[in-house]
Amino acid sequence: MSRHCVWAAAFFAATSISVRADNIDFSTFVSSSSIGAVEGGNHSTIAFNYAGNKFVGSVYLGVNNNQLYSTNLAGDNVALFGSPIPGAGGEVVIGASLGKGGFALGDIYTGSEANGQIYHYANTGGSPSLFTTLPAAAGVVRQIFFDPGSTFGGNMLVTTTSGNVYKVTSSGIPSLLTGVGEDTEGMDIAPGDWGPYAGDLMVGSEGSGTLRLISPTGSVTVVESVGSFPGAETVSAIPLNLKATNPLEGFYVANYPNDIQFASASQFIRQGLLGDVIVTDEFGGNTAWDVHFNATTNTFSSTLFNFTGNSIQQFEDGIFVTPERISVFTPEPASLRLLLLGGIMAGLGILLHAKLRV
Repeated sequence: MSRHCVWAAAFFAATSISVRADNIDFSTFVSSSSIGAVEGGNHSTIAFNYAGNKFVGSVYLGVNNNQLYSTNLAGDNVALFGSPIPGAGGEVVIGASLGKGGFALGDIYTGSEANGQIYHYANTGGSPSLFTTLPAAAGVVRQIFFDPGSTFGGNMLVTTTSGNVYKVTSSGIPSLLTGVGEDTEGMDIAPGDWGPYAGDLMVGSEGSGTLRLISPTGSVTVVESVGSFPGAETVSAIPLNLKATNPLEGFYVANYPNDIQFASASQFIRQGLLGDVIVTDEFGGNTAWDVHFNATTNTFSSTLFNFTGNSIQQFEDGIFVTPERISVFTPEPASLRLLLLGGIMAGLGILLHAKLRV
């Protein structure tokens, strides 16, 4: 939660930004009553992440602040996930490992604004174990993200209140990627059509409203300067190969203090937004930006979305479930065919060997 609401309101009073003609329509994915039923009445949603066979979320302050919950892939069967997180408090963030860089597939890692500790859960839940403690210079944990490709070696990436951004190996060893000098939270990887920035890490700082790109070597490029994205919270890339045929693909976001909201992939496809980036505003209710990179002019532009449907009271952590994320957990049909063919060939080899021995 930020303390710059007055500043953000002043910015909007003095600034005019064009609004898209098309709308993004949100619908409720997990209801407040379902979350509250397992979290002791607390449905103040803060984080929500996709772990392949489930979603895992957290709630803010109050009862069960350090207790995660899970849902199935339809947003149903809400249940407590694992034991409470030792020492956690305030905003509790969640990352789900992608089976790269030595990390297991679909495990849950969590930290909070209470300290620099990150805890690890198996995909099935159970008791958490301390995975790593960030250096004192980090401040506290603001976000946990796993590199879905190879740009950052498949490692865990962590943003912090100090503005330090860390890479963390599967052995729990953190190393400083870079420092941006201010509280930094949301992050994702820049799309493949972003020219020289493709594969860079994008990070947002809600206090100043600045969006930055960080290269694998730690060099920093400012996408939009101070004040461009007041309350910058979630940063999510819209994948170039997004498909409307898979109902799981789309944008999921914690709508504080109520529920989890979802916007389907078809809406972003219809409006030609593939390869753009969503930056949400923690303070502005239905406020979020579409950030576009023009590869011809090597420039960035941003326009406001116009959201309809269920009202977003306050954007918190969110995630775009992409074809890449899904394929990590579910082999593509071609891969399945290869596995099946391999099994058949192995079976034929056994039969042939048996006949030769007769």
